Amino acid sequence: MKPTSLHPAKPKARSFVSFPAHIADELHRYDTYLRDVQGLAAETRKSRSRVVSLFLQEKFKRCAIDIRKLRTDDIRQFLSEYSTGGSASHSAHLAVALRSYLRYRTICGDQSSKLTAVILNPVHWRLASLPRALKPEEIDRLLEVVASARRWPKRGYAIVRLALDMGLRSGEIAHLMISDVDWRTGTVTLRGTKSLRQDVLPLPMETGQALADYLQYERPVTSQTAIFVRRVAEQDRPITSVAIQKVIKRACCCIGLPHYSAHALRHTLACRLVESGSSLKEVADLLRHRSLNTTLIYAKLDTPRLSTVALPWPGSQS
Repeated sequence: MKPTSLHPAKPKARSFVSFPAHIADELHRYDTYLRDVQGLAAETRKSRSRVVSLFLQEKFKRCAIDIRKLRTDDIRQFLSEYSTGGSASHSAHLAVALRSYLRYRTICGDQSSKLTAVILNPVHWRLASLPRALKPEEIDRLLEVVASARRWPKRGYAIVRLALDMGLRSGEIAHLMISDVDWRTGTVTLRGTKSLRQDVLPLPMETGQALADYLQYERPVTSQTAIFVRRVAEQDRPITSVAIQKVIKRACCCIGLPHYSAHALRHTLACRLVESGSSLKEVADLLRHRSLNTTLIYAKLDTPRLSTVALPWPGSQS
């Protein structure tokens, strides 16, 4: 009996050691394409490769990978089996990953347009929900709980401030280097971001002070060039994006917000900017969205401006 979701069959991140050699090689090539051509972040690549690995093992575990042997029913059957019991977003993730792989195979010279055509996204209304953001009193409690933690309080406080004040993603925080901070100009340079470009952002005073406190009083003396390091097996190593997420998630749980994540701090910054009168273009620039469409969800928070375009109620005097 096959699993009805992806959770029971989670492979290790991009090691592919548990797969047959021909499938492992294919996954490596696909991962390289996602990284170098699509410019996708590590977590996104891992998530898509996970779906593709299940598909390839089901269809080509004991034979060479040959896209010409696939039929449209093979695609429908896979999506149906692994979508059962899952949410709309889970089904959409399956569809996106499989469509991405088939498009990659098209670049390799395969004719896969008929297979791609049968992959339909489940009904999901874009921008239907409001961004999940923290309230001002919740922000104060979050900062207080990380600053009073028993272990690494200055590190946790600096991490939360970077996400909350600058809207940095977990991976961007983890990849920050000592040389990326220009203390004289008050800027931070982000390299190798999700959009594969180099961005220079202003460093707010409170955020800079939090970073300086951590670097001066809590960061271990080490040869590592990463700003945030941790001790693993008696060695100093750069902190990972997963560790960054855990720091923020743990702090949110401590103040009674178990469903909030690191990404909620980016939403919080964007909501504060919109409420203070910033344009969507300014929000998009600060959050480094590749498309303005990604920022459109925050338009629903601008109640005063939305009220000016609302149609009058039928029969009213206005």
